[in-house]
Amino acid sequence: MQFLFSVVGSVELGLFYALMALGVYLTFRILNFPDLTVDGSFTTGAAIAGTMILAGYSPWLSTIAAFVGGLAAGAVTGLLHTKGKINALLSGILMMIALYSINYRIMGRPNLSLLNVDTALPDGDIGFGASYAIFVAVAVIIIVKLAIDWFLRTDIGLAIRATGDNQRMIRSFGANTDTTIIIGVSLSNGLVAMSGAFVAQYQGFADLQMGVGMIVIGLASVIIGEVIFGSRTIFHATIAVILGAVIYRIVISLSLRYGLEASDMKLMTALIVTVALVIPMVNQRRKSRQIGRKRSAELAGEAGDTNA
Repeated sequence: MQFLFSVVGSVELGLFYALMALGVYLTFRILNFPDLTVDGSFTTGAAIAGTMILAGYSPWLSTIAAFVGGLAAGAVTGLLHTKGKINALLSGILMMIALYSINYRIMGRPNLSLLNVDTALPDGDIGFGASYAIFVAVAVIIIVKLAIDWFLRTDIGLAIRATGDNQRMIRSFGANTDTTIIIGVSLSNGLVAMSGAFVAQYQGFADLQMGVGMIVIGLASVIIGEVIFGSRTIFHATIAVILGAVIYRIVISLSLRYGLEASDMKLMTALIVTVALVIPMVNQRRKSRQIGRKRSAELAGEAGDTNA
C-alpha cells in the first residue's frame, strides 16, 4: 500500500513538472536551442506566484503573472542571442545568473512559506496518496499540451520548427529567424515559470535554490519519454514528454524510498540521463549490424548464383 501511495504522489507532482519538461522540449528539440535559463526561470515563477499570493492576490492571477515573468526572462535570453550575437549557451548562462539576483529581489528573502494560505490547488485527500490537486494538474497539462500541439501547427509554429531544423533554409524564404527564436525561447521559459509556480503551491514553499538542476531534470524527462514512447509526431512527442516527466518522478521517489539518500539524487538523475542517451545508440548499432549481416548474406547469395 505504501508503494501505491509513493507512485500516486509521484504522478501528481510529475504532472506539474511536466510543464517544465514541455518547455525544455520546445527549446532543445523543436528550436534546437540549448537554453540554460530554465534553472533561473523556474525559480522566477515560484517567486512571483509566492510573493503575489502572500500579498493577497488571486492564486490563478499570480500563476498567470509567473507565466508572464517567464516569458520576459526567455525574451531577454533570445535578445541576447539574436541581437547581442552572444552564443546561445552563454546567453542562457548569463540570464540564469542574473535571475538569481532578480529572484531574490522579488522574494525579499531566501524562501517563502505558502502553508495555510489559499492557493490554486484545492486541499483535501482523495485516497491512495493523492489529493484534489491532481485534478488541477491533469486539467492544466491537457490544456497546455493541446495548446502547444495547436501552436506548433500555426504559421509561426511551423516557422519555429523550421528554424530548429535549418535556420539558413528558412531565412532564405524570407522568415525572420530572430523573431522565431525569441518567441520560442520566451514560450519555453513561460511554461517553465508556470511549472515553478504550481510546484511552489503544491509543496507549500518557494525557495531561491529550488531551480538548481531543473534543466537536467527537464532533459531527463524529454529523453526518457522519447526512448520509451517515441516521438513520431508532435502529438505523440508531447505525450511522451509528459509521461517521461511522470516516470522520472516515480523513479526518483522509489529510489528514495528504497535506500538512496536525498544527496544521491543528482547522481541518480545523471545516471538516468546517461542510460536514456546510450540506449538509442546501442539499438541503432544493433540495427546497423543486422542490416549489414543481411546485406552480406544477400551479396553472398548473389555471388553463389553467379558462380553457378
